[in-house]
Parts: sequence; C-alpha cells; structure tokens
Amino acid sequence: MGIRKIENNNRSLKGSIKVPGDKSISHRAVMFGSMANGITEVTGFLNGEDCLSTIKCFKSLGVEIEHKGESLRIHGKGLEGLQEPLSPLDVGNSGTTARLLLGILAGRPFHSVLVGDASISKRPMDRVTIPLQKMGAKIDGRENGSLTPISVRGGGLQAITYDSPVASAQVKSSLILAALQAEGTTTLSEPFLSRDHTERMLKSFGASVSRNEGQVIVKGGQKLTGTKVSVPADISSAAFFLAAAAITPGSDITLTDVGINSTRSGIIDVLQEMGANLAINNKREENGEEVADLHITSSELEGITIEGEMIPRLIDEIPVIALLATQAEGKTVIKDAAELKVKETNRIDAVVTQLAKLGASVTATDDGMIIEGKTKLNGGPVTSLGDHRIGMSLAVAGCIADSPVELELADAISVSYPNFFEDLEKLRT
Repeated sequence: MGIRKIENNNRSLKGSIKVPGDKSISHRAVMFGSMANGITEVTGFLNGEDCLSTIKCFKSLGVEIEHKGESLRIHGKGLEGLQEPLSPLDVGNSGTTARLLLGILAGRPFHSVLVGDASISKRPMDRVTIPLQKMGAKIDGRENGSLTPISVRGGGLQAITYDSPVASAQVKSSLILAALQAEGTTTLSEPFLSRDHTERMLKSFGASVSRNEGQVIVKGGQKLTGTKVSVPADISSAAFFLAAAAITPGSDITLTDVGINSTRSGIIDVLQEMGANLAINNKREENGEEVADLHITSSELEGITIEGEMIPRLIDEIPVIALLATQAEGKTVIKDAAELKVKETNRIDAVVTQLAKLGASVTATDDGMIIEGKTKLNGGPVTSLGDHRIGMSLAVAGCIADSPVELELADAISVSYPNFFEDLEKLRT
C-alpha cells in the first residue's frame, strides 16, 4: 500500500514554496473557535487527516463548521453550546486531538467516549487523564484510563496545582483548557518550556493565561470570543525541505511565511549550529506568532550534541535531524528525547532501523541516538511504519542516496502534508 520511489538523479532543489499551514495551530483554531461565542474565521488551515479529525469531532459535539479549501468559518456557541455526542468521538491518528479534547470534555457536564486508530490505542493518555481526574473529571478506559477507548463524564472541575513530569504542549494545553472551566485558579509547571501556541492563541480569543517563573496560571470561568486566525506555514513541515536543501549539492530554496515561534524553532538553531547556510528574512508578527521567510543553500555540516531544553523545541524534527547528521562530519548525539518512544511509532527505533537499511551508522540509546557521519547512503526498500515524520525523512534521504529509495506506506505522509511529493518535485530541478 502506498509505495513511492524517490531517485537522486543528481537533482538539486531550487525555487520557492509555501508549505501547508501549521498543524498545531490549525488544531487549536478549530477547538478554540468551537469553544468561543460568535464567529471564528480561519485562513491557512491545514487539510491534513489529523486536523480533519478535529473538525469531525467538533461537528459531532454540535458545532457548525463551514469548510472551503484552506478556510473555515466556525459558528461558536460557547462551551455551554457543546452537546453530548451521539456516538464515540473518533480522533483518528491525532494525539493532539485526543489529549486536548480530553481537557475540553473534562469540563462539560455530559458523557462522551473517545476512540482512535490502532496507533492511538497504544499512546499514553494517563499523562492528561491523571491530572484531569485530580480536577474532578470522571474518566475511565483501558488500563485505568491510560489508553483509548476512554470514557469521560465531565463537569464540576476544581482548580489544582500540578507539576507535569514531561515538557509536553499537549499535556499543558489539555490542562489549560480544563482549567478555563474549573472553579478557582490552576497553576501548572513543566521541566522545560514546551510549545506555547495555546497561550498565544487564547489571548487572541480574549482569555487570560499568565506565565510566572516557569509556571502557567489560569483563572477558571473564562469565556472565549470568536476572532480571526491566520495560520502560518508549519515549521515542522518546512524542516524536511530545509534539511533536503542543506544536504543536496547545488540547492538554493526559500520557504515563505513560516512560523518561527521560539518554542518551535529548534530546527533553525540546530541547522545554524551544524554550519548550514540559513538566513531568516522578512521577520514579522501575525496573530501573536512570529513569521519569516527562510532561505537556505547547500553546505558542509558538522556533528553536534542536542539535549536538554532544546529537545521540546524540535521533538517532531528529530527524524530528519538524524538524517542531516548522517551527512555531517563527525558524531551527532541526541539526548533527553525519550518522548520519541510514544509518538506515532517508537521514533528512536524507527529512525535507527530505517536509516540503517540505507547504510547509515545510527545507534539507539535509552533517550535518543548517536549518528556517525559523514556516510554515503544507498537506496533500497524502507517503510514509514505508518508515521508521517519517518516517511518524509526517508523521502528526503532519496534525494541524496546512490540508488532509488522505495518508500512503503508513503500514504502516511498525508496526515500532515497531503501534497508533500508534489512540492518536492516542484523544487527538484
């Protein structure tokens, strides 16, 4: 199913494209617009399968959503306007939809059941269900509510003080959305600052979420008001073309209107530290998010160590960073990234096994990997394992491999980037 062949043919990447809208921001625009009173208009929406799952769930909760191309018009009736669903809410393959939706449902005084695909059924939900239960939500499911299907009977939430053991925007966002519905003031903290799209966007919807010395403070009982949301291009999607241009000789590309939120821009820092020729042009702010055009040309790279507070800023880009490292002189070490084990696949194992098939020298560790460079890559059969980030990374490998890369389960890429191969071909000359 979905085998795609990518050949080198000594082609470089040239030109300019705009990658699809940011997945994280697209999800939140649908959710917050559905929670708000009044109309929310969204432009630049990502039509990937994950974000479409979010739309489907909120329609099942009684929200009218008009969808045309990359534009949405959401008819919000407030949190009180959400209705008890007639059937289970299917989040598909989307962990963001699952975890953030649990936070919203925890505050609603009705019963709902959340289900997903085979991958979602293995992903840990207790990181949000445990604190939500502490707030008063009645949650049950497989393994005491840690795995889907999950049943939620919400309402009557009380504020808590909670120290998250992981730096996760999904965990933080889920609890913020519950805290908005709770009685009292909730205080949240995490080991490192994770993505802050939720805090930024809630401000544009009229909510107040404050930060103080690493803590997020949320007063309960707040209402959201519909607004206009312009979704920037997704830096996680842009990362694959930045990597491809950096390692493919003769390349020179520009990616326009990319969101460069400081909690997401770790890939830019890593490329610059490795020695890439990367320029950030036309910096500006739109809807509280930093946006810029990224210009990159091919260059010689050097291995580095990536660890600590950098990891939450690039967790989704690590598969393609590992590929970059195979083309860098010396050793690259990635640490503190055990979170990779609970993504769509165990991404540590997936990266190591699939890149090894192409001749890379990659060794797994408990919390990351070690990559030895610089290594020539050969082609051959590989698989995305149903993970879009793994699939795109392997497709980029095909741009430099000595023989064709045959990517199995290439269809998984449509989760976040339906036109990935078309855009790749557009740039390859």
